[in-house]
Amino acid sequence: MRVLIAAGGTGGHIYPGIAVAKEVIRRNPRSQVCFVGTARGLETRLVPQAGFELSLIESAGLKNVDLRARLRGLWLLPKSFWAALRLLRKFRPDVVIGAGGYVSGPVLLMASLTRHRTLVMESNALPGWTNRVLARFVDAAAVSFEAARNYFHGKAVVTGNPVRREFFDIPAKQRDPTRFTLLVFGGSQGARAINEAMIEALPHLAAHKRVLHITHQTGEADYEKIREGYEKAGWSEQSDVRRYIDDMVAAFTGADLIICRAGATTTAELIAAGRAALMIPFPFAADDHQRRNAEEMQEAGAARMILQQELTGERLAQEIDALVSAPERITQMEQSIRRLARGDAACATVDLMETLVKEFRF
Repeated sequence: MRVLIAAGGTGGHIYPGIAVAKEVIRRNPRSQVCFVGTARGLETRLVPQAGFELSLIESAGLKNVDLRARLRGLWLLPKSFWAALRLLRKFRPDVVIGAGGYVSGPVLLMASLTRHRTLVMESNALPGWTNRVLARFVDAAAVSFEAARNYFHGKAVVTGNPVRREFFDIPAKQRDPTRFTLLVFGGSQGARAINEAMIEALPHLAAHKRVLHITHQTGEADYEKIREGYEKAGWSEQSDVRRYIDDMVAAFTGADLIICRAGATTTAELIAAGRAALMIPFPFAADDHQRRNAEEMQEAGAARMILQQELTGERLAQEIDALVSAPERITQMEQSIRRLARGDAACATVDLMETLVKEFRF
């Protein structure tokens, strides 16, 4: 089987695409997978690192950008379509998958117009603008949330969001009454609002200082400031402050509670690992999709949400205190989040892809 995957920009688009690509190869090592992206995204590093071929085309966004960037995107559109057409003719895929990013638009649209089987992956509760446009053209959609199904005209299957298999292998957390581990991160680059609120929360958490241990990924920009913040607050011994956590699976394994953003990949990793979270959605995400993700989790009883405009050190400390003081609430959240798990989403997505190809052939 020959599979073309359009994925670009952020890790939230690329990692699920890589997870699907690995599942394709696991099932049939003779299959060929090619990624298509742009020269400006993380795909230039992550895709070759994962061992897959990457083709590059020029493409740019049309939504949530300033006028100059939008004009550039419009100017590039014909070039993007022709580049996509050349790649389709050269690679001759059996199926084309859109995992997200600007590049998905021209590639999936051209694939549909040239009668290739097409599948989009939508990891958010509210589909992105590109996928909402593509919904009428593609053959199927693999979505992570039930709420997203309505946007795809009866073509969607709830598969979950593909994440690394290791997250599914994380065991249930055994509570230790003498140690409560809090994992704090805001994505690979950190999140200043979360970083600063955590430092402001420390004086309000003094009652839990004997049991609380905080592992905090700050990102490069805030590392020194936040490390010094823990020091000045007298929490150095109770904290492990890092620029970047290389082994996030191990960090999830040790965590009793996670404070994080509500991006699609983070949400999927929480569901796979069965970990409770305080989610603080990034307020400037396209279409406010992080808020929708966090709302879905909170309504399911799987997480608590604090909006960034309501985030203060005192409010964050109140939420932490309520859960540290009543660990049975965390256990209930963990049980709720496990009910959201869909098994191996990469497997389910490839199952859907294979069904599409078989239907097309026969």
